This record gives sequence, structure tokens and C-alpha cells, in this order.
Amino acid sequence: MTNKERIEALLKGQPIDRVPFYPFVLGFCARKVGYPIASIYSDAKRSFEAQLWTMKQYGFDWGPIYGYASYGTWEFGGEVKMPTGGYEQAPSHKIFPVQSEEDLFRLQLPDVRNAGCIPIAMEFSQLQDEFDIPISVVLGGNFTIAGNICPVERLCRWMLKKPELAHRVLRLATDHIVDVVRYWGDTFGAGRTIPKIWEPLATNHIISPKQFEQFVLPYLRESSERILAMGVRHILYHICGEQNANLPYWAQVPMGDPGLCSFGQEVDIDTAIKYFGDTCIIIGNIDPKVIQNGAPDQIYQLCKETIEKGKRAPRGYMLCSGCEIPPETPPCNVYMMREAINDWGWYD
Repeated sequence: MTNKERIEALLKGQPIDRVPFYPFVLGFCARKVGYPIASIYSDAKRSFEAQLWTMKQYGFDWGPIYGYASYGTWEFGGEVKMPTGGYEQAPSHKIFPVQSEEDLFRLQLPDVRNAGCIPIAMEFSQLQDEFDIPISVVLGGNFTIAGNICPVERLCRWMLKKPELAHRVLRLATDHIVDVVRYWGDTFGAGRTIPKIWEPLATNHIISPKQFEQFVLPYLRESSERILAMGVRHILYHICGEQNANLPYWAQVPMGDPGLCSFGQEVDIDTAIKYFGDTCIIIGNIDPKVIQNGAPDQIYQLCKETIEKGKRAPRGYMLCSGCEIPPETPPCNVYMMREAINDWGWYD
């Protein structure tokens, strides 16, 4: 099967020949082709080129994507800092749009046509369309965008002391997610658009399962239901970090038919299949620290073990890192991930 045939069959619930290799690589691609890491986020054409060339080199099955974890700050009127130097791999917060209660009450939903990085992301998706690559729009999750509108520590204090303010931020984040996906659906067709929603700030290192149930789950369900009602067929959620205690709640979120769920290394693939295997394609979840710092044979063995678990997923599985592959990863370590698929990823 070609890469395109493999992904199309997987999304249709049809048999495929082998486990796909799903890319979670951004800054790494810039390093491999000699571009500054910042160009991945500031220049749609260079970002697309760097990713496309790198993905051909390593045999990834999915196409390039555009996005970053601090999404929401710039889009709601704050400022981000593009990565520079050897130890930054993505845009970071510079000025949050909400730093006080007064700021929050003044805040309005942005115009999705020109807010923050959205014009760059739209130009990127036009390149996806031109190259016949799955069209995606990457967003923060409801809680993550809320924690990027105001500092997450302030959001957590509001959850405890002034929950009505926390709900106000989450309402803005939720409506924004729906607005952006509608913009993509109107431009490319809802059935061709795959939202990819990253939710790292909902980790249990920051909030409790009870807080997840109260503050996050209702908004996740609402935005998913509104997105699917547009005609979107598949939503990808990256359930980032330590979220094992949240999984029973995540399992209540509709994600399409099939949905797609990717996980950090903190969630075992067997556990992911238990909660999501009947409804979602499972993606993950090789530890990025090991990919960067481990020996090639260690990475190969870890991928082999993960592939053997993932192949039991009823709706399918794609091998991927648990989060973005660090830019300074030795190229041979990414190559070993592909070698493990070549040796162990074939279906009978």
C-alpha cells in the first residue's frame, strides 16, 4: 500500500498491510534541512517543505502539520516568543492576554481569519490541499487554551476561589475552538478537515480528576459534539502527560468514527486500548527523552514492544512518539523507529 492508501483505509476501518508511522516532528525537521527552528512556526512554506522532506526521508505515513502547545496566547491578543538558540523548540508565552479579572471581562472572541498564527496555519493547510495531504488544523484543548489565555496558575486559583471566572475563560476557549474548525470546514469542507487538539495542561500534575470532571469534561464534550455536527468525521486528541486518572472521563468524549487518540508515554498502550480501542485509532507513545538520549537498540526494542501491543487495537494503531520528537535527536534514533516498523509492524 502507498502511504495515502494506508491512511485512507485506516480511517475507513479497512484492513491495512502494516502499522503506519505517524509523525510528531516539527523542530527536528528544521534541523535536518538547515532551517531555523522558528521557521516551522513563522513561515508556512518553509515549515511545510522541511516537514515534507524529512517525512520522505524517514518514511512517515502522515503528512506535515502546523501547530504548537502555547496556542491561544497570541490568538487572543497576547504575545509569544519564537524559539531561538539551542534549547527552545517551540513558541513560548511572552505576554498573556489576561492577567487580571478586568482583562478577562474585557476579552472578546477573536476574528479567526486574522488572529495570531491562524493566517500562517491557513496558508499551511492550503499547501496540504495542494499536495493532497490530509488537511488538519491543530489547536490547544479547551483547558490548554484557557491556560494560555491566562497563566495556568491563575486559572487553577480561579477554579478553587472564583469558579465563575474559570468557566468564563473555558467558555471563550471552547467557542474559539468551534469557530476555528468551522473556518477550516467552510474553506476545505468539513468532511476533509481533521482537527488535532492537544490537551497537555489537563495533566494530573496540574489538576485533579475531580477538577477534570467539573471544569474540562463538559467543554470537551460540547466542542466535540458541535464539531462533529458540522460534518467533521474524525477528531484527533493528543492526551498529553500523566492523565491516567482522567481516562474514564476522556472516554465519554465523542471523537468521530473512528476517532484518533494519541498518548504520552505515561499511558500504557494496553490501557489506551482498554478505554478507547473500540472507538478510536490508538497513536503513540515512545518516550521522547528516550528517542533523544537512548541508544539505537534501546529505541528499537521499545518500539517493537509498543508495536506488539498496538497491533491488538481493534480500530487500528499508529506508532508515534509520546510527544514532539526533540530537535536535537540523533537522526539514527528516528531511523530505528522506522526499522522497528519494517521488522515488526506487518499484519498477517
